[in-house]
Amino acid sequence: MRLKQFFFAILIVALLSACGGKATENAGPTAVPSPTPMPPPTMIPTLSTPLALLVIPADMDKAASDLYQKTVYDLAQQSGFRFQVRNTLIPADLADPTLKVVIVLPPDPGLAALVPTAPNVQFLAVNVPGLTAGGNLSVLAGDAQVDQVAFLSGYIAAMVSDEYHIGMILPQGDVTAQSAFAAFNNGKTYYCGLCRTFYISQTAYPTYIEIPPDESSTRFGGYANVLINDRKVYAIFVYPSLASADFLSYIGTQGVMLIGNSMPEPRPGGWIATIRPDTVKAIQSAWPNLIAGQGGINVQSPLGLADVDPDLLTPGKLRLAQETLDALLAGRISTANP
Repeated sequence: MRLKQFFFAILIVALLSACGGKATENAGPTAVPSPTPMPPPTMIPTLSTPLALLVIPADMDKAASDLYQKTVYDLAQQSGFRFQVRNTLIPADLADPTLKVVIVLPPDPGLAALVPTAPNVQFLAVNVPGLTAGGNLSVLAGDAQVDQVAFLSGYIAAMVSDEYHIGMILPQGDVTAQSAFAAFNNGKTYYCGLCRTFYISQTAYPTYIEIPPDESSTRFGGYANVLINDRKVYAIFVYPSLASADFLSYIGTQGVMLIGNSMPEPRPGGWIATIRPDTVKAIQSAWPNLIAGQGGINVQSPLGLADVDPDLLTPGKLRLAQETLDALLAGRISTANP
């Protein structure tokens, strides 16, 4: 009996030893849970958070409206501001003590009367005519870049035209327009140097024609026809003061290419691209001053390329045009000296 108990005890000890050894053999390092990273803090607007208003017309093109709203929304978020959109601006909107910035697009809600009532608010008038910067009102400066537009137009027109057959239509006796033609010519020269052509022509390109100031706009087409039919011009830049929608549309029916600073709707035939002020970049550049309370500034819009026809201004040519525009804006190219 005692012998059986002895063997039984030995068996128990052996089993326990085997279990203990196996457990020791299989045991690995104990996993230590790593801390879960916390998400970055998100600014939660409160009623005391500074407010920025964007005033845009309800009937604005949806794509443009969305772009302006996203632009100002992003700026507001980055600066810790609240953001709201209005289709009109009334005195009650300016009573909010947290209101710091108001950006207004046409039509004018009466800024001349509204701005003085809110001296602690910075206003930016975007393309609103008849306003002068001063006090807490900043304005997008008028288009003083016509020479840059003309230079780039000459560069692009020469790039897409056979034998550099390009021309310009300008108002007679306008000194600024004559300066723009010189810039147009320099743009062509910047692109092609001496611009040697295969065919001998009695017309020197670029060529131009002037429209007298007392000429009826209904007769402008005849002047364009002189360039198109008599002088064999393939691409035309119309000086902005003459570039009505009807005139541009007529030229677009004549089988030539067009470039300018404002494209009418519907799009004229042969429209290469639009060289126009980049309002979005202007708002972005003005924003730091606005939120810092620094007003009364004339904001200059940098130029940008839009409405590009990729069949006329192919990606490679567009890249060259953009590089030239960047150099113009940076001051590395003078429109008066190619």
